[in-house]
Amino acid sequence: MEHVRGETTDASPGIDGVTPNREVGEQAREGHPVVFVLDKHGLPLQPTTPARARKLLKQGRAVVARHTPFVIRLKDRTSDQSKVDGVELGIDPGSKHTGLAVFTAKDGERRGLYAVELAHRGGRIRDKLTARAAYRRGRRSRNLRYRAPRFSNRTRPKGWLAPSLRHRVDTTMSWTTRLARWAPVRAVHIERAAFDTHAMSHGGPLERAEYQHGTLHGTEAREYLLAKWGRACAYCGATGVPLNIDHIHPKSLGGSDRISNLCTACIPCNEKKSNHPVEDFLRKSPRRLARILAQAKAPLRDAAAVNATRWALWHALDATFPTVRTASGGRTKWNRQRTGTPKTHTLDALCVGELDTVTRTPAHVLAVTAAGRGSYARTCPDKYGFPRLRLPRQKQFFGYQTGDLARAIVPTGKKTGTHTGRIAVRSNGNFNIKSAHGLIQGIHHKHFRLLQRGDGYAYTARREGPTGTR
Repeated sequence: MEHVRGETTDASPGIDGVTPNREVGEQAREGHPVVFVLDKHGLPLQPTTPARARKLLKQGRAVVARHTPFVIRLKDRTSDQSKVDGVELGIDPGSKHTGLAVFTAKDGERRGLYAVELAHRGGRIRDKLTARAAYRRGRRSRNLRYRAPRFSNRTRPKGWLAPSLRHRVDTTMSWTTRLARWAPVRAVHIERAAFDTHAMSHGGPLERAEYQHGTLHGTEAREYLLAKWGRACAYCGATGVPLNIDHIHPKSLGGSDRISNLCTACIPCNEKKSNHPVEDFLRKSPRRLARILAQAKAPLRDAAAVNATRWALWHALDATFPTVRTASGGRTKWNRQRTGTPKTHTLDALCVGELDTVTRTPAHVLAVTAAGRGSYARTCPDKYGFPRLRLPRQKQFFGYQTGDLARAIVPTGKKTGTHTGRIAVRSNGNFNIKSAHGLIQGIHHKHFRLLQRGDGYAYTARREGPTGTR
């Protein structure tokens, strides 16, 4: 049976029902990401193919509701008049990136429809809060006017998370609710990973009382470091001189106080290294650099961030969606290896939970980066703290603001052509636009046409493949 819009009752629109044969090494088929569809009242319908979306737009039966991700709205159909099978959503949470996958599931067979890789800005939030703390510490130590203490009136509510961690939960929830507005999400599958940081720092499994024996069991920090580094400077090898304790990865650049990030250093090397990365300091001594990096264990910051946010994210999803299913990271890895799926954030999200096979994967991924909505600061200080320039108090000029997605059609001049991308507004009316071909500066605002308002995210499309970050 075929409906007016072209749906079929046996499968989702535009998605073949061919199951790959794993015995002969056949992989899941790749397909174009689907187009989200809304009815005339804005309710989500079953996603469709790009070809059918172009046909509906050409016939005048649909209009563009959103540019990125691409969403159309039908003008002559409602959800009651359409067959909506529903889709499911998979989430693979991470510290730096979170994978989101929209798919259909029937009899244990999953067909990937759309993939989103969300890049968090928790690291930048942490750096900004650290800089703010340094400014406030400086104000307290300088000979300035008296400021009454405020430490006694600050309490943290139950379930409080640091701003950099809360950002990871909020952005993930923001995109799950967005996808639920554009697609009929029936269930959510989330990987609730738990990292054993003690076993990770030990380098192997632990049992019973071994969990109570840390790195410094039976010794002291300084004696441990002196014995570990042979009572010599880790950077130049000098012996018989006074030794300081130095951070291999500088603390000002995100390094931790873990014993594996500390080493012994003579006073000249400690002062010369300062807060420079060890890779820059020992660039001319690659063998010594490799030895130091081999001694320093991998940081646990990312694992700690996932551990701290997993319960908050699950509670937020459980309060928003009627059906939320959790699965372990081991189950996701087993599904990925059994189905022959490469390891990426979005494909991990597609393999979360119970499944038999994956028959289709999106060929392209929408990479979404949390870029923020600007700054409250109205001045830019110089290195001495004095205001260097003053920024305008308004964000919008000539109907545009920085971050909007627009298209500039320039008829004549050196910048002749059509340019599409994010814009940076200027009060004089000449805007900059960053397109796929580079940055074009000084285009008059009359040549621009707004495509989508800035929403605090930057969008790029790339082929599905590993990125090398968690």
